[in-house]
Amino acid sequence: MVDWRALAAEALGTCLLVAGVVGSGIMASHLTHDGALALLCNTLATAAVLVVLVMIFAPVSGAHFNPAVTLALAINGAVRPSQIVPYIAAQIFGSVCGTFAAHLMFGIKLFSFGVTARTGMGQWLAEIIATFGLVLTIFGCARRDAPTIAASVGLYIGAAYWFTASTSFANPAVTIARALTPTYAGIRPIDAPFFIAAQLFGACLAAFASRWLFTPQQSRAAGASG
Repeated sequence: MVDWRALAAEALGTCLLVAGVVGSGIMASHLTHDGALALLCNTLATAAVLVVLVMIFAPVSGAHFNPAVTLALAINGAVRPSQIVPYIAAQIFGSVCGTFAAHLMFGIKLFSFGVTARTGMGQWLAEIIATFGLVLTIFGCARRDAPTIAASVGLYIGAAYWFTASTSFANPAVTIARALTPTYAGIRPIDAPFFIAAQLFGACLAAFASRWLFTPQQSRAAGASG
């Protein structure tokens, strides 16, 4: 049975997240020509809106907003196989709507494509690390309360904007959406598939690492004594 409320939450949450990413990038580029300041503005807005959205939608859908997160949760049994495709479809739909919303707000042509080149081994490794860390954060905080999870995810993404060469897309749906904007946050469509492949790889690595790292202490002790 399809949970339409959960799918609506994933679509709406991802839409607002992307509107925050793209919209704050446009605003920052309008207000300053200082690259570091523009990135800081983009970072703060993205991290802040992500914390709020996780708090709002976690009780409804789990607040994935990210196909890589959905895949990782499915690998570890936290998402049913029947939920994977609907969740990812809702996330991609919402992300594209988020880009369109940002374009409409700032008077940019609705249907456009990214022009910023983001390619090379350094960028791909950055996306593996960014997504690995994001998924690890989610699994590591899974047994904590919602405010802790939301804050941890927002803080990680905010930090990863600065310590990764790619500025931490870490999300296939967001990558698709950012391939549809020629603005500050954009990426060339030709570069997007490599980013998405790196993100999915990083998410899978984190899912398997989390199975071992976050096994309850009792189970690990029992296994060691055996």
